[in-house]
Amino acid sequence: MTILAVDGNSEYLASVCDMIAELEPDAEILSFCSSPKALAQAREKEIDTAFLNPAMPEISGIDLGQYLKELYPFVNLIYFTDKREYGYDAIVQHASGLILNPVSTESIEKELSDLRHPALEKRHKRVFAQTFGDFELFVDGKPVEFKYSRTKELVALLVSRRGVQVTNGEIIACLWEDEGDPVRKSSYLRNLRQDLQNTLTRLKLTGIILKQRGSMAVAVDKIECDLYDWLEKKKDSKYHYMGEFMARYSWGEYMTAELDEISYSFED
Repeated sequence: MTILAVDGNSEYLASVCDMIAELEPDAEILSFCSSPKALAQAREKEIDTAFLNPAMPEISGIDLGQYLKELYPFVNLIYFTDKREYGYDAIVQHASGLILNPVSTESIEKELSDLRHPALEKRHKRVFAQTFGDFELFVDGKPVEFKYSRTKELVALLVSRRGVQVTNGEIIACLWEDEGDPVRKSSYLRNLRQDLQNTLTRLKLTGIILKQRGSMAVAVDKIECDLYDWLEKKKDSKYHYMGEFMARYSWGEYMTAELDEISYSFED
C-alpha cells in the first residue's frame, strides 16, 4: 500500500507519519508539506490512501483530494482537521473518513480498518489486455479507442514483450517492416507515442507505460493480461491459449511457436 500524507506543519506531519508507519509497517509512506509537490508525486506514483489537511495553501486539501480521485478513482481520502465544517466537503466528495485533531494512533487505526475502497477490492486492475486471438485493450471494461490504428499495435507490441524495454528501432521494424522512408517512420512513431500519451491521460491512467530514452515498456504489474495469467498459472489460469496470438499482427506469428511449445508442456 502507498500512503500519502500532506500537512503544512512538518513536525505534526512527521508525528502523523510515525503513527501510520506503526500501524502499516509494510506501507510506503510519502509525506509533503506542499500540496503542489504532493500532486506532482501522485502523478508519478499510484496512491492507495491519502491523509490530507483540507486547509492547505496554494492547493487546498479538498482540491488535492479531488485531483487524486481524478487520477485514481479508488483512492481512499482521509482528512484530518480542527474544523468540523470540512465534514460536509468530505461527504460530498465521498471521502473515506475524517479525523478531528489531534490525530491519534487509535483514530488512524479506525479509519484504516474501515476504508471506503479496501485493498482487496482494488486488486482488480482497470486495464485488461487481450492477446489470445485478436488484440484488444480494455479500460474499465470498454475497448480503448486511439486516434491512429497503429497506436493500438504499438501497445500490443509492448504487451507482448512482457515488461522488456523495446527500442524505437525495434518498434519501427515491427510496425512498418520494410515500408517507406525511415525519417517519415520516425516522425510517425512520435505521433503514435503522443497519441498513446494523450489517450492514457484522457483515461486518467498513469504508470502504465514506462519510458526511457529511445525505448518503451509496459508496466506488467499495472495491467491484467490473459497471456501473463496463463504463463503464471498454467492449467489453473482462467484464460486458455487456443493457437492464436495477436492474430491481426504479422509479428505475432513469431511467438506462436513458443506458445505452442509451452502449451504442449502443460500436458506433460
